[in-house]
Amino acid sequence: MASNTINQGFILILVLIFGCFQIAISGDADIISDFIVPPNVTKVDGKLFTFTALRSLVGAKPPVSFTASKVSMVEFPALNGQSVSYAFLQYPAGTLNPPHTHPRSAELLFLVDGCLEVGFVDTANKLFTQTLEAGDMFVFPKGLVHYQYNNDPKNLAVAVSSFGSASAGTVSIPSTLFTTGVDSGILAKAFKTDVATIEKIKAGFA
Repeated sequence: MASNTINQGFILILVLIFGCFQIAISGDADIISDFIVPPNVTKVDGKLFTFTALRSLVGAKPPVSFTASKVSMVEFPALNGQSVSYAFLQYPAGTLNPPHTHPRSAELLFLVDGCLEVGFVDTANKLFTQTLEAGDMFVFPKGLVHYQYNNDPKNLAVAVSSFGSASAGTVSIPSTLFTTGVDSGILAKAFKTDVATIEKIKAGFA
């Protein structure tokens, strides 16, 4: 009996340790240096920590469709190991940032100008929505499906989003379902419709 108790306790400890380990590796890995120098960089100075690509947006004409200018580890290698990234978001009148998720980070959105309808769905399938005005912030919890929509028929909306990961990742629900080769028959069953309807939707993404 004592042996069984010890074994059960040992198994419980292993489960707890494994659970904590899984939580620990679910975000960006901790680094043991102040920063990580990209392999192709030979001179480390202030330029390494400066990102200038967004200068092109200053004074530029607004886009005709929703545009996300990302500042993640891919675009700005100095972010590697720093657990932070950004996106500059522009929503022309009537445009939508389609339902999507960020598997590795929550998103904190700050609305700079205009108005936005935003929302996310939790794991109990409850929808949380809000209408934002300039100066408002909204948090989209990590990994949950969410969207933003500019329902103003005339004015541009502009927002900045921050992420707690240098590589938050983006999984677009429409693109994932309709542009990656998922069988139309499977999608028809999932959406309780017919294959012809699914094919028509797929054609719209071509």
